[in-house]
Amino acid sequence: MRLYDRYVLPRLVHLACGTRPVRRQRSKVVPLASGTVLELGFGSGLNVPFYDAGAVERVFALEPSEEMWELARDVVEASPISIEVVLAPAEQVPLPDASVDTVLVTYTLCTVPDPARSLAEARRVLAPRGRLVFCEHGEAPDQRVRRWQSRLTPLWRRLAGGCHLDRPIPDLLEAEGLRIDQLSTMYLPGWRPATFNYWGVATPS
Repeated sequence: MRLYDRYVLPRLVHLACGTRPVRRQRSKVVPLASGTVLELGFGSGLNVPFYDAGAVERVFALEPSEEMWELARDVVEASPISIEVVLAPAEQVPLPDASVDTVLVTYTLCTVPDPARSLAEARRVLAPRGRLVFCEHGEAPDQRVRRWQSRLTPLWRRLAGGCHLDRPIPDLLEAEGLRIDQLSTMYLPGWRPATFNYWGVATPS
């Protein structure tokens, strides 16, 4: 599994997270980021083309995987935005309190080992009037799909780098003191257990 995790999984994640429906979702939320931005789970840099260079001053790009950083290198170097690599997990953000204007999190909360701690860190570093902009897949509204998500998640986690199919994204945000100001949901085209999306904006409550 170590060879799979190092050489195969990063490229599979890059492909899966770069499909046309997912790129369309990114185009809806990433331009909402402004000022100093912390991107949790930078991955292979798939959000970079959607940043508004006129609104974003700098991006702290947090990603714990060196393999994903290798995939992101070219897009980071070509970006007109200042992007600072932060090789750290989302549960341990090495930034001061209230130091960023936007936390951007896309297709990351499904995978982080401790989503509650990760969101607590996001809230800690957000300025009082800052915003958390999110787009995630997670728990579906349909009981039949939820049952399949629960059944499949133990195996899916092993194959997909820790990804959970069934995390209740709004509940996770609100449990960490984040008020959801905007929320949209829908199934993206594709395999239903993995395609129910939540996206929107939350602020510290």
